[in-house]
Amino acid sequence: MYSLTVPIILTISFEMIIAEFSSDDCWSLAFNKANLLCSSCEQLPKFDLGFLKDHCKECCSPDENGQENKKYAKAVLEVCTCKFGAYPQIQAFIKSDRPAKFSNLQIKYVRGLDPIIKLYDKDGHLLETVAIEKWNTDSVDEFLSTHLDDDERDYLKTNHI
Repeated sequence: MYSLTVPIILTISFEMIIAEFSSDDCWSLAFNKANLLCSSCEQLPKFDLGFLKDHCKECCSPDENGQENKKYAKAVLEVCTCKFGAYPQIQAFIKSDRPAKFSNLQIKYVRGLDPIIKLYDKDGHLLETVAIEKWNTDSVDEFLSTHLDDDERDYLKTNHI
């Protein structure tokens, strides 16, 4: 009987060691598993939050090693104003001055739609659609800063010589 119990206990403890945190576990620790990059965990000690680093590492997604973030020519943030109550962070982003930073971002109001960002190439072909209902204003801003092409190279739009 003893020889049968030991392998079962070892199997259970081994599974507990290699398991990572679920989305709910991470959320209870104040980490958003869907958006958290492992490089962000490395920044925690700079803010005297090094004690969170181990938990952060359990909730993060690996960064794209050596690969540049994919850039898109245009983005359309689509949302229904009737859903602003359910998504106050998205409303705050739209009503703030942040969208003005992105000349290639369009805000489109679509009745009954949860907030999404549609990403287009330079020819206007839809490449990706990203659900943003759980994002905060900083996440939307960072995503757009990372994935939208800068329009400053278009001298007709910027009036730069």
